[in-house]
Amino acid sequence: MSEIMSNLTHHFLIAMPGMTDPNFSRTLTYIAEHNDQGALGIIVNRPIDMTLGALFERVELPLDAAGFAEQPVYFGGPVQTDRGFVLHRPAGEWHSTLKVNEEAGLTSSRDILQAIGNTGQPSDVLVTLGYAGWTAGQLEQEIADNAWLTVRADLSIIFGLPSEERLAAAMQKLGIDFTNLSETAGHA
Repeated sequence: MSEIMSNLTHHFLIAMPGMTDPNFSRTLTYIAEHNDQGALGIIVNRPIDMTLGALFERVELPLDAAGFAEQPVYFGGPVQTDRGFVLHRPAGEWHSTLKVNEEAGLTSSRDILQAIGNTGQPSDVLVTLGYAGWTAGQLEQEIADNAWLTVRADLSIIFGLPSEERLAAAMQKLGIDFTNLSETAGHA
């Protein structure tokens, strides 16, 4: 691509209705990092059949803090699906954190799970297995091919709404109703 696209860190990717990849069909993806090397994000609206309580049991960590055991774990994307990632607010200081901005971080180290289990902090968390990744220029090309809409992220959509309402809420930030989107797009 000859155009330089703006940095999409802390943006949502909204899968267009024509998205044929089953990993991303009808998904809302939060971009945690975007640079000239590529992009990394997690899908935030696809819970799997696992709770945090079951995950903590599987990794042999106590979950003593109230209010977390029944929270769902999410399919974060098709890359490293055997590895956990925690999107959290505030960003905090953990062993392996990608600091998205002053407000949020994406952590893949065990110490954040230990803190959640022991103290319930950070309290705003979304835990995924796997992530979504794009090589240099790949995401930009997919956007040019009308696979995605983009909008600046709002963490209250992730942490304040049920998973089934997140995609529609992100669409509303653009003033669009998902049911009105066409599977085909034109170029001016």
